[in-house]
Amino acid sequence: MTASPPERTGRHNLDPHLARYAARTAGMTASEIRALFAVASRPEVVSLAGGMPNLAALPLDTLSTQIAELIAEDGLVALQYGSAHGIPVLREQICDIMALEGISAHPDDVVVTVGSQMGLDMVTRLFCDPGDVVLAEGPSYVGALGSFAAYQAQVVHVAMDDDGLQPEALRAALDHVAKAGRRAKFLYTIPNFHNPAGVTLAVARRAEILEICRSHGVLVVEDNPYGLLGFNGQTYPALRSTDPDNVVYLGSFSKTFASGLRVGWVLAPHAVREKLVLAAESATLCPPTLNQLIVSRYLSTHDWKGQIKTFRENYRERRDAIISALEQYLPAGCSWTYPDGGFYVWVTVPEGVDTKAMLPRAVTARVAYASGTGFYADGLGSRQMRLSYCYPTPERIKEGVRRLAGVLESEMDLVRTFGNVNMRPISGPENPSPDTA
Repeated sequence: MTASPPERTGRHNLDPHLARYAARTAGMTASEIRALFAVASRPEVVSLAGGMPNLAALPLDTLSTQIAELIAEDGLVALQYGSAHGIPVLREQICDIMALEGISAHPDDVVVTVGSQMGLDMVTRLFCDPGDVVLAEGPSYVGALGSFAAYQAQVVHVAMDDDGLQPEALRAALDHVAKAGRRAKFLYTIPNFHNPAGVTLAVARRAEILEICRSHGVLVVEDNPYGLLGFNGQTYPALRSTDPDNVVYLGSFSKTFASGLRVGWVLAPHAVREKLVLAAESATLCPPTLNQLIVSRYLSTHDWKGQIKTFRENYRERRDAIISALEQYLPAGCSWTYPDGGFYVWVTVPEGVDTKAMLPRAVTARVAYASGTGFYADGLGSRQMRLSYCYPTPERIKEGVRRLAGVLESEMDLVRTFGNVNMRPISGPENPSPDTA
């Protein structure tokens, strides 16, 4: 007996597993620009797109010696399974680091993660059911938007200005959500040297933001990977330092030490901490012990504060280079933020120019950036772009902006001649990659 051939429907499904996927995978979409960055990574292209830290300032010779000693002395521990909670000595050191921002914490309430992205994913998994509302600044970090979409949460953006999140806009967003008969689960915010906007939440606004959230029963998720990278050496008080019972704090060594080690942490209220440990066990069983011990030994044997000072000086030089180049080259009608720390400048281009549609032409001109639409959940951002100054040299930054200005001039000529002809569907958040992190 021979088997009957499959029924022909006239359509060929490229993914035979399509009908098996969970409904939440509908929110998991690949970045539309990821393929472009395979081209953008070529050495002749100046990439102002990816938020990659500049690791050239690290003492690699010293680190290689310390890592070899670590394996020789503690290899049986370093290469073994560990606790989902994280090794105790590193959690103690993390508390010392957070104390620089006014945070008083107990090591038991710190959960070490595989990068702060894992912490953000776990927090979203713990608090969000499908259809729940998450408040987030507009624009917001693309990796956060990807996590929210993966768990089928609805993002409501809250406007910012040069002083960060606007309290009146937060109140309006909460009222809008309440009138719709819904409840916001938490506010996700990057208060210091924002990704992608580059702005910092004014100290005068911080207590007000916390009071608004507390009075509405809304948790605050504070994502702070750049907090120690202020160019004037300033350290702002963490939101967590003012309201420890209602703030979950996310931290990372990716921007202040080594991103490839993927070591971050979550500081949470005690009851939340217990659930985070369970979530970590189900996600990774435990964070890599070797990586944690490398970070811990670095903190205990190296002048890590001096290293952060070196990073700040390097990034400040690059910030100055990109601001100078923007002022020199960009055409009239463009505007941008002026960051006092971190990695990013947020640029707004003239009406009619679509930065997402322009990106392939920019890559052809050997310059790359991150288009603004990836940083909104609702399709906004077509007139914005994020420029990252953290990785290229000042000379490459200047050349990249010069190339970008030429592409912008051509786009503006087309708009003046033909009008705005870019008609594209609204897209949602994209999954993060090193190109948009």
